[in-house]
Amino acid sequence: MDINDIIAQAGGIQSMARELGVTESQAKSGAAALLPAILGGFKKQAQAQPSGLAGLGGLLGQLGGGSLLDNVLSPGPTDVSKGNDVLGQIFGSKDVSRTVAQGAAAKSGLDPSILKKMLPMLAMLVAGYMAKQQGGGAAQAQAQSSGGGLLGGLLGGLFGGGGGGAAPGGATSGGGLASMLDLDGDGNPLDDLLQMAGKLGK
Repeated sequence: MDINDIIAQAGGIQSMARELGVTESQAKSGAAALLPAILGGFKKQAQAQPSGLAGLGGLLGQLGGGSLLDNVLSPGPTDVSKGNDVLGQIFGSKDVSRTVAQGAAAKSGLDPSILKKMLPMLAMLVAGYMAKQQGGGAAQAQAQSSGGGLLGGLLGGLFGGGGGGAAPGGATSGGGLASMLDLDGDGNPLDDLLQMAGKLGK
């Protein structure tokens, strides 16, 4: 099961579709196009933290933790300012967010303006889900037995103990997520987007 399926099962796709006034299939295709960059942003954050995944867990808590997921799934309007805080942390610039939305528009066929609105919601869903996985421990991971630990285990495999980027072919137990994090085998799809936005430092 990949993260897009996990978000759909949690109700995130339906919530975003309702709030954005698009069909669920459009929301799912938009999410699939946006997710690699969002996951790439979290991968960079985890690699930048001195304590790796533990440091990322602390950062997720500061940004709102599991309440980010609950906010998007609630029947009321989503507080996207929280999502913009997440995007600011993982992308560092609104220019990058715009580039991500434009790239996703080319892949999904959706209007960039819709994808720009979806981006903070999706970032909240991913951040909130990861925070719940970090905080829930083994009991929660087992409750999600179909995924066998899901993001917590997959991200641990990607970020813990490994060297640079993901290995070609995604040899870790998180092969599905690894392929999403690294679409073209260069280590991180976000690097390409940052270069397009002219924001990647040497």
